[in-house]
Amino acid sequence: MKAEVPIPYTRTAAQPNPLDSSISDAEVAWLRSREPFASINAKSYPRGNPLDAILKRECRICRCEPGQIVARQGDYGSSAFLVLAGSVRVMLDQLAPPELGRRPAKRWSWSQSLKRSLFRSGTPERREPDEISINGQPEALVQLRDVDNRPAVFLQDFNAVIRRHRHVELGPGELFGEVAAMFRSPRSATVIAQTEATLLEIRWQGLRQLRRDPNFARHLEDHYRKHWLISHLREVPLLRQLPQARLAQVAAAAQLHSFGSHEWQDQYSVSRHSTLAEQLSREPIVCSEGRIPTELILIRQGFARVSRQQGDTHITTAYLGKGQLFGLEEIAYNTLRSANAAPRPLQHSLRAVGILDVVAIPAESFAEEVLPHVHRSELPPSIAAMLLQSPQEREHQVIGSNRESTLLRQFPQVGRTRRQPEEPKPLTVDLLQFLIQQRLNNGRQAMVIDLKRCTECNKCVAACEAAHDGNARFERAGVSFEQLQFTQACMHCTDPVCMIGCPTGAISRDEATGNIAIEEPLCIGCGICASNCPYDSIRMVTVRDGQGDAYRDEKTSEPIKKATKCDSCSHLSSGPACVRACPNNALIRIDLTTPQPLSHWLDSRRS
Repeated sequence: MKAEVPIPYTRTAAQPNPLDSSISDAEVAWLRSREPFASINAKSYPRGNPLDAILKRECRICRCEPGQIVARQGDYGSSAFLVLAGSVRVMLDQLAPPELGRRPAKRWSWSQSLKRSLFRSGTPERREPDEISINGQPEALVQLRDVDNRPAVFLQDFNAVIRRHRHVELGPGELFGEVAAMFRSPRSATVIAQTEATLLEIRWQGLRQLRRDPNFARHLEDHYRKHWLISHLREVPLLRQLPQARLAQVAAAAQLHSFGSHEWQDQYSVSRHSTLAEQLSREPIVCSEGRIPTELILIRQGFARVSRQQGDTHITTAYLGKGQLFGLEEIAYNTLRSANAAPRPLQHSLRAVGILDVVAIPAESFAEEVLPHVHRSELPPSIAAMLLQSPQEREHQVIGSNRESTLLRQFPQVGRTRRQPEEPKPLTVDLLQFLIQQRLNNGRQAMVIDLKRCTECNKCVAACEAAHDGNARFERAGVSFEQLQFTQACMHCTDPVCMIGCPTGAISRDEATGNIAIEEPLCIGCGICASNCPYDSIRMVTVRDGQGDAYRDEKTSEPIKKATKCDSCSHLSSGPACVRACPNNALIRIDLTTPQPLSHWLDSRRS
């Protein structure tokens, strides 16, 4: 059955500052007269946090002009928008980077790379004039200007864009952007104001609090189930081969749950120095070791710690990220076990690290809809072997056929196997706990240095300088564990909190490479990305012309600053210059979202 219980909201100790301190009680009363707020039961909210207070603290009324880009596909938004008046267009086609004010990624040729390496400007953070403002580029397809004292990006020829691309219109009473805001995921489409429009911006904190009303919660969940759940389930390897009808049954039976805090980065500076016991006490338990599992847990967003009890405490045995499963081996065993065998309880506990959104698939749905269609290679080895050596099959021999052929008739997809790679030596418990404590498991391209091989020649930094006109984008420093140093350079995170709140969309992720890049002409130097980054990997720098003079703002005469960080040398076809320059093969850029890549790399160092 479809869950109708709203995701629980955990109120933090301190409420955030109001999104708009100027919103009045009269405006709140007007909002209460409009849908969906008119249908919300105010009695659903506690006396200490009433509906009116939520609307006043978590909302902002925004005026948009025709052609204004409200949201961009791929951005990580922290707000949803409700159309109050006017209309907006949701682009069904993906717009080209120039149509969003972003220049296509440039690749330097070998000769260009050599020339730039040998002939540097000698001026720190030198920029060409067209790198300062998008408005100074005559060929630009967008323009940057203020609307009610807030920076906004406009399409130069909105009507031409509308004619070239498919789109749908949203009018008063329609909500968009709630999935990205609630689940901290990339926005699925670009939204542009069609007419002069009035929008209500609702922060994710407000969305979570509004879900206390069952009708509002059901509306949000129904929208997610209708438009997104099946596509998210299809991304999971275990479920890719399911027939559409089977997958729809799994989606209908699945339940959605959320744990932890969206604002984990605010506690990072404290939690990274906490003891293991203190960390565990702050991490909500999703599933407990020792109980019989009734649901297969799919990580939809965020990270989770896998641990098992040892004496009076728990030790970390793994961590999980987006698309990974918990409880598969136990549930599969319990599904396949013979009638006289005892069910297997969970061998580990699962805890939320930061924010964690999960999809819970009932064990019955797994047994009926999933297992008959799963590939053996997607199952734990013990379960794959169990399918071919079932005790129940031995008790009921089939005359004229062998055990394997009988089981393959029952589970035809199981027979399709792929060669499994050799498993590396697991990471130690201490290293796993260190990675979680420092939130390094957030990194998709973390820079790791083997200190046993590093001779401190600093050629990695010199190569970075050569690739960026003399401006190094990282320092050879960072937290260390035994012989490993995790260098303070942009990790192009899975949960890029730096991208949340950028008013012009200057910071974005390249979908093809996963790199997070800053489009400097769109950057207004507000510093939101730098303050949001918990790893201090973004710096604000004063940009200068060819004579070394700082560019200055025309209105304030203050020096112009831009956000800079490691870009993984996306302009070089050979990849990060720092890695190529290391003479001792001591440095690597590696995905830490799962332990396996680091395990493989460490194994290669031992051989």
